Amino acid sequence: MQHDFIPYLKTLLNTVATKCRRSRTSFTEEQLKILVQAFSQNPYPGYTAKQRLAVEINTEESRIQIWFQNRRARHGFLERPKKNLGSSKDHASPKEKIQDGRDRRCRTSYSSSQLQTLKNAFTENPYPGIDSREQLAEEIGVPESRVQIWFQNRRSRLRIQRKRGLEEASDQRQNQGQ
Repeated sequence: MQHDFIPYLKTLLNTVATKCRRSRTSFTEEQLKILVQAFSQNPYPGYTAKQRLAVEINTEESRIQIWFQNRRARHGFLERPKKNLGSSKDHASPKEKIQDGRDRRCRTSYSSSQLQTLKNAFTENPYPGIDSREQLAEEIGVPESRVQIWFQNRRSRLRIQRKRGLEEASDQRQNQGQ
């Protein structure tokens, strides 16, 4: 009897695990051609460029962002190209600087009630699946991609705080030993 239960349990666990992740985004050959061409022109597109691509190939900007991140990882890009600040010809004009500033996504501001909802959800599960994130996003009125980023940032902040706490505890032990 117990042996019959194990395959059922494995199937149940696989079903639960797959519902927690977003399904893989599949791009058509035509969409991939457009993405590869854009990547060859600029492997680090700004927010507005990603928005244009998303409209052009009919998908979400967050999926474009992930595609570029994955593509850079596969092609061994280590970091963004550094701008040479020593040369006067490389200095951007004020108009170009304004354009660079517009190419970033606006910072998302959360109200205190939105933050409290996010914090409560984080306490329950710091790694929510796509269904939970979509439900939270609808509840607080922001896009799911912003909820995803909020959780990533919150987990990062928690790791940094824990690391600092361990370093401080280690320093205190060393000081007590002297």
